Amino acid sequence: MKDLLIRVFIGFDARETVAYHVLCQSILARSTQPVAFTPIVLDHLKDSFYRERHPLQSTDFSFSRFLVPYLCGYEGWAIFMDSDMIMRGDIATLWSLRDDNYSVMCVQHDHDPKERKKFLGETQSKYGKKNWSSMMLFNTSKCKALDIEYVNTRSGLELHQFKWLNDDNLIGNINKSWNHLVGYQHDDDNPNLVHYTLGGPYFDDYHDCAYSDEWRQEYKNLSQPLSQK
Repeated sequence: MKDLLIRVFIGFDARETVAYHVLCQSILARSTQPVAFTPIVLDHLKDSFYRERHPLQSTDFSFSRFLVPYLCGYEGWAIFMDSDMIMRGDIATLWSLRDDNYSVMCVQHDHDPKERKKFLGETQSKYGKKNWSSMMLFNTSKCKALDIEYVNTRSGLELHQFKWLNDDNLIGNINKSWNHLVGYQHDDDNPNLVHYTLGGPYFDDYHDCAYSDEWRQEYKNLSQPLSQK
């Protein structure tokens, strides 16, 4: 199944603006296919996203990510990613894993964090399927349950635990290399996609976390004058 243009939706939070741009840079630097980026910015979604912010919501895109199928007109495939990531592999390889037998595909973590707080003092929530939704391949035509009303009114657990599918067999499993949780998984796995889920190197408290040097190199590449690249 060949689909040349890779549609990538990335969660956007003003507190982590730099993270969004660095992730885009890391993807562009390694992709072997054309990529179309869409930041999920709440100010751009005023007609389709109107739910009030939840006290346990740690980013602006905690729930708006589930509008990706709607934004695609429920046609074709699309990737969603949290912004606190960097790509170390070729996103075209991730794109090639699309399987029409599934409605959505993700890394199916068994993640039970022990800490109570993460970046900027935000609450570290615990629930089944935690971090599954931080990187998803949506088969959007099979995600029509995620309409505007559902995304705006259903609970966080219903959304993040994929209750809208009514069948976990419709969730395809992707190798853990495509959503490596920094600080929780072995650093010798040579992951393709690194996820700074506790907090990225752009926050003082996580300045020296694993893969922080690689993040800073991506930032440097982003900000270098073209004549020096």
